[in-house]
Amino acid sequence: MDAYNKYEAVIGLECHVQLLTHTKMYSSDIAEYGAIPNTNVSVVTLGHPGTLPVVNKKALEFAVKLGIATHATIREHNEFARKNYFYADLPKGYQITQDKTPICNGGYIEAKLKDGQTLKVALTRIHMEEDAGKSLHDIDPYDTLIDLNRAGTPLLEIVTEPDLRSGEEAYAYLTEVRKLVRYLDICDGNMEEGSLRCDANISVRLKGATAYGKKVEVKNMNSFRNVQRAIDFEVKRHIDLIEKGETISVETRSFNAEKGETFSLRSKESANDYRYFPEPDLQPINVSKTYIEEVKKTMPTLPSQLFQTYTASYHLSEYDANQIIENKEIAAYYDQIIKHTSNYKSAANWILGAIKSYLNENAVHINQFNIEPNRIAEIICLIDENTISSTAARETIFPALIKNSSKSPKELATELDLIQNSNSNELQDIVNTVLSKFPEKVAEFKNGKTGLQGFFVGEVMRLSKGKADPKLLNQLIQTSLNN
Repeated sequence: MDAYNKYEAVIGLECHVQLLTHTKMYSSDIAEYGAIPNTNVSVVTLGHPGTLPVVNKKALEFAVKLGIATHATIREHNEFARKNYFYADLPKGYQITQDKTPICNGGYIEAKLKDGQTLKVALTRIHMEEDAGKSLHDIDPYDTLIDLNRAGTPLLEIVTEPDLRSGEEAYAYLTEVRKLVRYLDICDGNMEEGSLRCDANISVRLKGATAYGKKVEVKNMNSFRNVQRAIDFEVKRHIDLIEKGETISVETRSFNAEKGETFSLRSKESANDYRYFPEPDLQPINVSKTYIEEVKKTMPTLPSQLFQTYTASYHLSEYDANQIIENKEIAAYYDQIIKHTSNYKSAANWILGAIKSYLNENAVHINQFNIEPNRIAEIICLIDENTISSTAARETIFPALIKNSSKSPKELATELDLIQNSNSNELQDIVNTVLSKFPEKVAEFKNGKTGLQGFFVGEVMRLSKGKADPKLLNQLIQTSLNN
């Protein structure tokens, strides 16, 4: 038996979600990415004696929104605590967080795996806290540079139960987390900029065992793909050590993306004593049921709800539905299109085909796309009415509309002479001309070579300059050949 098949991985994730508030968690300092280093700071952020923190009301609202979206229990009585530890980029020497009273307990997040199965990941807690600053090691060859702009930025930490069993499952879960926080408009989900960060706690055990193995924490992964790679590497490393009879060190590790390997940062054999104690400068906050109900009224339609609507009511495939809801703005554009047409499948095809291709090829965001959704619906209507062909719509009218979005698709179709010919008498004359030109092929068709119908359609299309109504044309050719 393969040694690796004897074991199962046990994985829990801790996600830090940086909130899209204008100011920081406990001060009025601006929370902004990319500002000149050490400019978005004040005596409150720096923890000067005599300064007092104040809780960011918007951050509290975002925490409640996330709790509602993840089916968590939202705590009424919330206290804050000081978590004491020293880092060069933690100016106060402690972090204001929540210890024994996280704002959200329990809940779950569902994600889709590649094989179509639904993964349900239970959450332990979600709590509010502030971020530390940033240490930069790659600018100066001799010194570490400190940027405190990020210090105090509001965070929500989402902690899962140890429910994940592979790097693939972790990837699917993180994809759903990013999608969820983007739909809620509480975080931009950008791992490269550090607004969404993930630490993985990994251990292995024999299949069927109930006790957990020795746990290793892996930090500093800047993409979902690297989280998956780091987990897969660690699981294999743990199994190899166990099979050799060696001991797994309880430690914190980092991931080298170039080598695809983790490496040790520091030992955790003796647990850090953070000396948590109640934050003396912040009063507890009560979150009433009335407040939660008010927040519920502001909740957007979530991805899971859109998926249900798209597949059950609009009869889209699961693939199409997932592709559309992957991006909140794309889904919003699709919803605007179908306000003007009930051809949901055609609208999905335009989103996933011509529109996405244009956006990708030109590095344009959907919010910068200059064609209004109702114009796409008009194109769909013209095709459905057999006024224009789908080929003409895609290859000629769509590019023309991008260049001149002030005109309607029908105006452009008329100007470009793309209105289909649906006059059966005129088309019959062209069909008769083509059939008389190729008597030998007509004979072959009548002798069973029915694939030649496409040849005749092509010839008629050429003579009609592509304006023949394809549906009517096929009927006329079939009738003529079978007489």
